Amino acid sequence: MNPTEFLARLDHYKLIASVKEAKYLEKAAEANLSAVVLSIGNIGVIKGYVDFFKSRDIPVFIHLERVGGISYDREGIAFLSHYVKPDGIVTTRNTLIKLAKKQGLLTIQRHFLVDSDALKSGLQSIQETQPDAVELMPGLLPEFLEEYRSMLDTPIIAGGLIRKREQMERVLQHGATAVSVGSPSLWKESFVHDSRPIV
Repeated sequence: MNPTEFLARLDHYKLIASVKEAKYLEKAAEANLSAVVLSIGNIGVIKGYVDFFKSRDIPVFIHLERVGGISYDREGIAFLSHYVKPDGIVTTRNTLIKLAKKQGLLTIQRHFLVDSDALKSGLQSIQETQPDAVELMPGLLPEFLEEYRSMLDTPIIAGGLIRKREQMERVLQHGATAVSVGSPSLWKESFVHDSRPIV
């Protein structure tokens, strides 16, 4: 999947499933999603999980810091790209974003908004690494979503602490392109944004 296709899918479906337990793989595969982020597994099982979603035409990202056994270096990212073959990665680390881009992987850079310094360094980091999308956590900070949106062309994914449909709608109304949620009960949600039906 190329960046243009991914962004079109993000804009259409608005919802990313963050899968944190293997027992929810099937449930995620049944939902209408922009993508799946795998926050589970290890080097021994991750390829099977990736293949599971790719066989269903669902873009799949690996959250690197949550998958055991993959080294955070050039060789580890090359192994991931050539053997595991996800569509992309999610990480907080600038160096991994750069390495993944060199391997042709899509990139989502995660930022935690803990204070004003984090806001400033996050914006600098994004301008340096140029990820395909940015995930801001926690997602329930509409004014910061708007601030990031006003300064960046990069799609923004809101994630973290989102537990209700109303919260999902609110972050979309305040500038998020999509929402990332880990609760399987929310994966079945669909909603209208900008008068466009989500199918």
